[in-house]
Amino acid sequence: MSTAVRLGVLDQSPIAEGSSGAQALRNTLDLAGLADRLGYHRYWVAEHHGGPMLAGTSPEALIGPIAAATSQIRVGSGGVMLPHYSPFKVAEVFSVLGGLFPGRIDLGIGRTDGTDDPVTIFALQRDRNHPALDEFGEQLAELLGYLREELPADHLFADLQRLLPGRPDGPEPWLLGSSAQSAVWAAELGMPYAFADFINAGGGVDIVNLYRERFVASERLPEPRAVVAVWALCADSDEEALELSASARMVTLLARRGKFTAVPPVQTAVRFVERRTRGRASDPALGRRMVTGAPSTVRADLLQLAADYGVDELLVVAVTHDHVVRRRSYELLADAFSLPGAGSTATR
Repeated sequence: MSTAVRLGVLDQSPIAEGSSGAQALRNTLDLAGLADRLGYHRYWVAEHHGGPMLAGTSPEALIGPIAAATSQIRVGSGGVMLPHYSPFKVAEVFSVLGGLFPGRIDLGIGRTDGTDDPVTIFALQRDRNHPALDEFGEQLAELLGYLREELPADHLFADLQRLLPGRPDGPEPWLLGSSAQSAVWAAELGMPYAFADFINAGGGVDIVNLYRERFVASERLPEPRAVVAVWALCADSDEEALELSASARMVTLLARRGKFTAVPPVQTAVRFVERRTRGRASDPALGRRMVTGAPSTVRADLLQLAADYGVDELLVVAVTHDHVVRRRSYELLADAFSLPGAGSTATR
């Protein structure tokens, strides 16, 4: 089993109970700086709307400040929910970011709404006279046409592709997904693919393999390239990590019942989870994979997961009530994987 696995961060900007969205956003900037110093490869910020738990509603607004506050790490969206936007506007925004931070910007593109609330979905629509059409395939093709300068000469917007402000630099586009359909799109369009194991662990290996089987090679990307995003929390012992994960497990269990809350304190969550799951780390009610443990435990589990998927890069998602706990988890992971900056920082 290979040990050459790169690590990145997928940050959802969790809001702790008793704190605020503004503090969650400042925590994101703080964690990004830490990840940069520790030697993580990329830092992606998510897009979620209309809920009390996650402050990351606008990755395009966060990427610039994060990239400006860091020096080495790649920064991107995990991802931009394209159905809400004009493909040309997304191309312009990420062209600006690519021009300001050449070689460091990723444009992760998603298909979902970024919310489970139909009222929020309706509020995000520009045209509210009828339900939004599912035109993701057409939107994605148009967006890639701008970024790659591949719109045909007779296309209505052909001239616009040469006017993106950040040229000659630009973002690297990725397709995000947790389904077979997203894998097929990424393969047919010759895009790198980011699979969300933390959303859909069941069948994930088959989906990533489908992407590889259907991949259409090009000079731009001659071979398929995939990363996997996985939920993981590291602490000084297996028992402590399991206890600290209770906050995320509680919000996951509540979300499956249609109830959305800020991230609760650990002791509140432990009592709730004990009543619901009798302390099991992987209860079927969760419906998601959560890797927890001491550094050696988490390292072994993540290496096995990477081997199962056949990937050499993982994006780690962690949701905790205490920001110091989240920082500590990423520090311990950096030590466990011998990242370049491991041991160079101290948790505040």
